[in-house]
Amino acid sequence: MNPLISVILVTYNAEKFLQRCLDSIFNQHYPHIEVIIMDGGSTDGTTAILQHNNTRLAFWKSEKDGGIYEAMNKALDHTRGQWVYFIGADDVLTPAFSALAAELKDSHAIYYGSVLKAGVKYLGKMSPYKQAKTGINHQAIIYPSGIFAERRYDTRYRISADHVFNMQSHSDRHYHFEFRDFDIAVFNDTGISSLQKDAVFEKEKAGLILRHFGAGIYLRFLFKRCKERFSKPQ
Repeated sequence: MNPLISVILVTYNAEKFLQRCLDSIFNQHYPHIEVIIMDGGSTDGTTAILQHNNTRLAFWKSEKDGGIYEAMNKALDHTRGQWVYFIGADDVLTPAFSALAAELKDSHAIYYGSVLKAGVKYLGKMSPYKQAKTGINHQAIIYPSGIFAERRYDTRYRISADHVFNMQSHSDRHYHFEFRDFDIAVFNDTGISSLQKDAVFEKEKAGLILRHFGAGIYLRFLFKRCKERFSKPQ
């Protein structure tokens, strides 16, 4: 039997894109998907769209929250699936999501594919160094639900908590990352994570890399960061 996948959307004033995103989920061939939406107290037509789709949603709630990752953590409390996937309201699932869903076999594997960014495949299979430096788009990852029983998103990181979560998962001996070559979502690259940097994360990034990826990748990261800084025009 196909396991249940919990798809989580965190929304705020998303009326322009939300129905398109929902339709991309509802139209998947994979048969066992539940949709959980945590809305941050939208003041536009978002809640009207949620009410319109009420019978097709496993759970939704609209209330003020402390940011994206607090809302994601709250949404996790309402999931029933053996697998968990996060998508932005301005993103779209492709049919390949169902192909990756059919690959979910190992409950200790974190499966990831790629996304389409401006019509181009992004980022593909990632080395540990690239995982440490760049991170995997959360729209490319399907997580085993058990991992969220052990940890949640650290809300100190306002923009990069998903990157930190994946770093922690990389060093967790109970889990490993598995790549499958599917482009499972169209990623909107005009969101906050693409336009701003997380100051707390940038300050702690090197230490996080050392802790979760080891001295070799840490030293390589420091060397390349120094090289980039010195190569910038003064």
